[in-house]
Amino acid sequence: MAIDFSKISVIGCGRWGGFLGYYVAKYKNADTLMFGLTEDPAYQSLIQTGSNGYVTMPPNVSYTTDMTEALKNQVIIISIGCQGLRGLCRQLNQYELRGKRFLLAMKGLEESTGKRLTEVFCEEIKQPDVHVAALMGPGHVQDYLQEIPSCVVIDSQDETTKKEMADFMNSSLIRVYYGNDLIGNEIGAALKNVIGLAAGILDGLNWDGLKGALMARAPVEVGRLIGYYGGNPMSAYGLAHLGDYEATLFSPHSHNRAYGESLVKGPRFDKLAEGVPTLKAVYALRDKVSMPICAVLYQVVYNGKNPKEQINLLFQRPNKAEF
Repeated sequence: MAIDFSKISVIGCGRWGGFLGYYVAKYKNADTLMFGLTEDPAYQSLIQTGSNGYVTMPPNVSYTTDMTEALKNQVIIISIGCQGLRGLCRQLNQYELRGKRFLLAMKGLEESTGKRLTEVFCEEIKQPDVHVAALMGPGHVQDYLQEIPSCVVIDSQDETTKKEMADFMNSSLIRVYYGNDLIGNEIGAALKNVIGLAAGILDGLNWDGLKGALMARAPVEVGRLIGYYGGNPMSAYGLAHLGDYEATLFSPHSHNRAYGESLVKGPRFDKLAEGVPTLKAVYALRDKVSMPICAVLYQVVYNGKNPKEQINLLFQRPNKAEF
């Protein structure tokens, strides 16, 4: 059965969800329906001004707070805080979802379980013929709005769904690659946010020179974690993780980098930084996977330890071969 990509729903009206609604409306010419909560300031801003503070929506975008209406389309993009995904999926499972395609456009691990987001989705959505893919990789809304192109990867356990979603989302602004390791890409994308926290701490210390070592050693740790989950450790060097480094470790637009910097300089960054709950999920695996950077990062983020002292602990470890 042919998929109707002419009408798209987007659940989530924040920075990234708002951009994706704008993107499919403008670049893919899809009639786009944005779903938001009545009490969400971003949603209120959209319906009142046509902008969420980042993007100004094209005329083929409409808005709803009615989930029944949002689910009338065959293709639904989800872009919310990843810790709220399980609750949303439980709500979605109350509706008829047969034949629908969902694209998860957020990065993180569930804090309480350490599970990947497609795992959470598939655990909660119990209906047959429901398909899910995940979008990962570099790109900031502010850069895209200046027509600076970038690349992403879309992956899924289902080959047909992966190719359908990737082919639809591809454009002159966003080049989409087919993923071939859903586990590795999801873990890599989630941990990219965690390493962004570390980069921000280095910025706060004015230790920019250490970012090179961070960029080289962090993918080694992430590869170990990917292997623990059952993925290909080399996926840490793909678009989802290493490919996203510039957008997170150096960009002034990165929430995770800004959060890490605020831990040193203050005041505390008050916007969503998905790396923070993901770091807690990773730290719970400290006895199973060797991740020394993430271990000292946890002490700084959650226990308020001195960043310089914690970094020095990394340099006091015994020498070892790089690979």
